[in-house]
Amino acid sequence: MDYTANLRKLFALRFFSSLIPAYVIETLFWEERGMTIQMVVFTEIIYALTIVLLEIPTGIMADKWGRKRMLVLSSLLRCSEFLILLYATEFWHFALVVFLAGVSRSASSGSENALLYDSLLLQGKASTFEKQLGRLNACGFVSAILAALCGSLLASKYGLELNYWISLGSTLIALAISLVLIEPAAEDNTSVEEAIPFKTYIVMSLRFFRANPSVSIVMLSAMVTGAAMGYIEEFWQLYASRLGIPVVYFGVLSAGIMLLQLPGNLMSHMLIRWFSHRVLIFMIMVIFAVGFTYVALSKDFIGLTAMFIICLFSGVMEPIASGYLHHRTDSSMRATIDSFQSLGENLVHMLAGLGFGYFASKYDVFGGYGFLALLCCAFLIWFIVASRKIE
Repeated sequence: MDYTANLRKLFALRFFSSLIPAYVIETLFWEERGMTIQMVVFTEIIYALTIVLLEIPTGIMADKWGRKRMLVLSSLLRCSEFLILLYATEFWHFALVVFLAGVSRSASSGSENALLYDSLLLQGKASTFEKQLGRLNACGFVSAILAALCGSLLASKYGLELNYWISLGSTLIALAISLVLIEPAAEDNTSVEEAIPFKTYIVMSLRFFRANPSVSIVMLSAMVTGAAMGYIEEFWQLYASRLGIPVVYFGVLSAGIMLLQLPGNLMSHMLIRWFSHRVLIFMIMVIFAVGFTYVALSKDFIGLTAMFIICLFSGVMEPIASGYLHHRTDSSMRATIDSFQSLGENLVHMLAGLGFGYFASKYDVFGGYGFLALLCCAFLIWFIVASRKIE
């Protein structure tokens, strides 16, 4: 099998999956269709809860029935999302969309990384996983930046709905690409007819984390930083509006937030040669703790600059954390184990959301970011004590 072609297909899949001009005007479109801020918060809870409930089952299904099948399902659901949104006018329409989005995210999260790693493994290039994952993420960011810049221009000239038609077209292309992916052969001799019970996957996964405490610490670090970054990606527009930045510049700001995450993704494989995982994660957590403190307290362009610096360093975390995990995981459990990270990140996101929402209601969006600063500071203190076993 030509697994080199598989790698090219994964890059193409990520490019078109990220080429979604609808995202840059999503809040405006939803508001235009009658969605209030409170309704949007409810849909975010539905999205996170769906992922929490389905992340592990879909990871197990990917290991049992194939990663390609789950990526095809994910792409098909994303097409359905934009088709529904084009005609959505009621809350339940949007609730259905975020539910499908949660299922789609759960289906793809562990599957994509597992398929990438096994494709590299069968080429004898597993050691380049961090490098290729960083490039894959960079491809997604470049596509999303292009979509953001073009989407804001198209929306200002032709209205908001056109962006959703273009996004539907892009997801259809992604679906076609997912259909021609090659499922990597299993690295062991286990018969595909041997049906491993779902419960066994859960038990084996928990045993893996208990036997590898350093992996658990690295994964938890990725969960906290990923959840914190989620609140930059979701609420930077409110922060920018509080600073008096005109909406016309939002496309540029959105592109900047994604562009700043590129260097970390592209350089992560080099950084782990120069620094240990413990030192790298420590530096990232310090940046997050100090950065969110400035974001909360400054309430000016210094705070916005701190937000950009957080984005710059956040790009390093996912490749090094995923690499640390996959280099220590057996292929038969790869998607299941990987799904635990997404599950944990969404659990942290939900719990952090309670604090973020409470303090934001009291002290506006700045209070919400203040809560994240406290969360990152508390985790940093815990990490210093707990991370002595990390290689």
